[in-house]
Amino acid sequence: MAAPITTIQKQQVTEEQIAEQKLNDLKGLLSENEQALQQIFSIVSDLNDIGALEAVNKMLQAKEEIAHIALGQISREPVTNIINQLMSVAGLLSAMDPDMTKKLIGSLNTGLDEANAATAKEEKVTLFSLTKVIKDPDVNRALNFGIHFLKGLGKGLKD
Repeated sequence: MAAPITTIQKQQVTEEQIAEQKLNDLKGLLSENEQALQQIFSIVSDLNDIGALEAVNKMLQAKEEIAHIALGQISREPVTNIINQLMSVAGLLSAMDPDMTKKLIGSLNTGLDEANAATAKEEKVTLFSLTKVIKDPDVNRALNFGIHFLKGLGKGLKD
C-alpha cells in the first residue's frame, strides 16, 4: 500500500513560464486570425498612405488646444441658442400625443395634395364659392380646428 499524502505541494509557475504561455497563446491567436490581421494591416497602411495617421497623431499631441478651441466654439451665444432651441423642441415633441401628431401630419399631406390639384386648375375664388365651400364638412372641420387652434395659441401667448 502507498503512503498517505500528508502535504500538497503547489506547483510554482515562474515568470518565464508565464511569458512562454502568453507567447504561445498569442501565436495561436495570430494563426487563427491571419486573414483579419492582414486586412487590419492593409487598412492601417492605406490610412498611413493618405496621411490620416499623421493627422490623428498631431491631433492627439494638440488635444488640449483642440479641446480649448472646441469649448470656446460651443460656448458662443449662437451655439448655446441652438442647443436651447433643440431642447425646447425636444420637450415640445415629448409632450405631444404621437397619434395626434401622426394624424395632423397625414392631414397636412392630404391638404397639400388637394392644394396642388386646385392650383393646377387655376379656378377663380369668388365670395359665393367661399360660402358654398364653408358648407363642405371637411372644410368646416378644418376651419373649426384652425379657429380653436388660434384660440389656444392666443391663450398661450397671454401667459
